[in-house]
Amino acid sequence: MAASLGEDDARYIRRVIRVQRLLEIGGRATMFASFLPPAWLAATAMLTGAKILDNMEIGHNVMHGQWDWMSDPAIQSATWEWDAASPSEQWKSAHNYRHHTYTNVLGEDRDIGFGILRMTPAQQWRPVFLAQPLYAAALALTFEWGVALFDIEIDRTWRGEKSWRETLTHLDGVLRKGGRQALKDYVIFPLIAGPGFLPVLLGNLTANVLRNIWAYMIIFCGHFPEGAEIFTPEQIVQESRGEWYLRQIQGSANIEGSPLFHILSGNLSHQIEHHLFPDLPSNRYAQIAPQVRSLCERFGVPYTSGRLGRQSIDIWRNIFRLALPGPSRPRRAWTGRVSRAR
Repeated sequence: MAASLGEDDARYIRRVIRVQRLLEIGGRATMFASFLPPAWLAATAMLTGAKILDNMEIGHNVMHGQWDWMSDPAIQSATWEWDAASPSEQWKSAHNYRHHTYTNVLGEDRDIGFGILRMTPAQQWRPVFLAQPLYAAALALTFEWGVALFDIEIDRTWRGEKSWRETLTHLDGVLRKGGRQALKDYVIFPLIAGPGFLPVLLGNLTANVLRNIWAYMIIFCGHFPEGAEIFTPEQIVQESRGEWYLRQIQGSANIEGSPLFHILSGNLSHQIEHHLFPDLPSNRYAQIAPQVRSLCERFGVPYTSGRLGRQSIDIWRNIFRLALPGPSRPRRAWTGRVSRAR
């Protein structure tokens, strides 16, 4: 597959970047007429689309190195910065390495619950989890900031596993990067609008919140719906490469939808394929998904896939259920071994 990458793939990502920039320019320009309700709605919709594309199909995937093969200095994982509160270098360390290496391994994959949610009965229940539906809603609304602050790993610092010097350095990076983003959206552009300050401010805030909710839904539906497995550290002791691939499949879930939906999700709607091949350009996931699914059926490996609405219901049902003490409905058991052809 990698050997077949070529000009068509390069045209794809350049086209997506061009569309994203046109949407942002159009949204920012139209926002200056946002004292008219139709203009405000159109501007907010364009800016929301631009932020979703920047965050999902472009930023996330470029920083995975999916497009480094092009040798285009403007589209490189080492230098790309996105429209989000997380500094790219800190995000890549937490996401590309830790999350993708230890996918859904309790105690190793810090994305399980993002430090505030109980997403599996294997997590010890505490009274604070009674309010986790509220925490989950707050995390959805502020997802870019929740991820940025969580990646600082201040909990590890309190436990003495990380130095305060390193933590403060990471915090400074988030405050600087996030501060620039907040200054741009909530001060500079509203001030340029003059008397339109408030509508522009509200439009930018709405676009950011909608982008956060969308990213939250796609990420959670790709990892925690019914059928996606969560593992214990003991299950990955002496894990072979084949078993690592199996865990990526069983710890992920796909989301079904239209081609436009897949683009807006950053093709993380093909979460299984992304976890198997995180550095493969995202436009190729739809091409390999039938082959992956066929192999899973051949070897009896569950391939979890469903519509966004159904996956979201699964997520929220689990969040409410696990807010209470006691186990949730048991998940399917995992053998920890690769099925082999006979």
